[in-house]
Amino acid sequence: MDHLPHSACELTSRAVTGFRPLRYRRLAILGAWAPHRDEDAYARAARRLGLDCRVYDVLHWTQRIKALAGPLIERAVERFDPDFILCTRDAHRLRPARLDRLFRGRATAMWHVDVQPQEGALDLARRCGTLYITVASQRERYRAAGVPVVRFLPAAMEPDRDVPAARSRPAYRCDASFVGSGPYPYRWPVLAAVAAVCRLQIRGPGWNGLGTSLPIAGGPVHGTRFAEVVAGAAVSLGASALPEQEREYPSASDRMWRIMGCGGAFVGSYVPGIEQFAEHDTHCLWYHSVSECVEQVQALLADPERGRAMADRGRAHALAHHTYDHRLAMLLNGEEYLTSS
Repeated sequence: MDHLPHSACELTSRAVTGFRPLRYRRLAILGAWAPHRDEDAYARAARRLGLDCRVYDVLHWTQRIKALAGPLIERAVERFDPDFILCTRDAHRLRPARLDRLFRGRATAMWHVDVQPQEGALDLARRCGTLYITVASQRERYRAAGVPVVRFLPAAMEPDRDVPAARSRPAYRCDASFVGSGPYPYRWPVLAAVAAVCRLQIRGPGWNGLGTSLPIAGGPVHGTRFAEVVAGAAVSLGASALPEQEREYPSASDRMWRIMGCGGAFVGSYVPGIEQFAEHDTHCLWYHSVSECVEQVQALLADPERGRAMADRGRAHALAHHTYDHRLAMLLNGEEYLTSS
């Protein structure tokens, strides 16, 4: 039964050089799995770094076989005998006693990518003892909740997945595109303003039934389809879901890194400290207001060569400094992404 609870994804190992040697050899990831999920990106990075890595799909198996999943996953992990266990939020479904047994005698950490702690996240973080977060300003919040060690580690791009599309189907061709969830009214005004001046296509989950006049072109896009959407647009937009996201110091969504990896010209909302990740008008563009976003989009559309050159620089920058290989190596070495705050 060893193969059942972890992902069936078999990845080609491609050694990565230039990183400090890791003291761990076997990594177990407890959470969820799908080709587009963060856990898959972590596993790909681990294998490129030379680790033996398995992803245990706690979410899927607890939904599918209920109470039988916990014992099966526990036995499978013990047979694998990892020396490091990395948890994402769905690992809490294994329940405290089972997690405590698996964690005993092993290095453990949790990587939480959401701004708000979801069900079970705080208890899981306390049990792991070390929590990595993608928004540095949330550090004291988790420390106050009893998490012993809280470190900042932002999202990144997956170099084998986030690659430019060789071609893009005609349906994806437009001036600007946005990929993201719909039920966040805070992002609607900037999307409406861009749609008023150019051909905008919006895709993502949760747009149906919202009653907006925004140009919704489709639902969720993953894998090669995401790269095709980026390739089909002259400009790829970022738009914050909540106003507090623009006050969080610093944060950088995985949308930005994925778009850069796929070779897109990214225009996103400014967040304090964002310059530590990428340089304005060199790797991408940041806007401070709806009107500034519109101006930036129009300027790129008027000068396609500028947009293409910026996209090329952004992709090279992301590959050199902001892949999940970089992030995971830091995590396994007990480091964090330093900021100038």
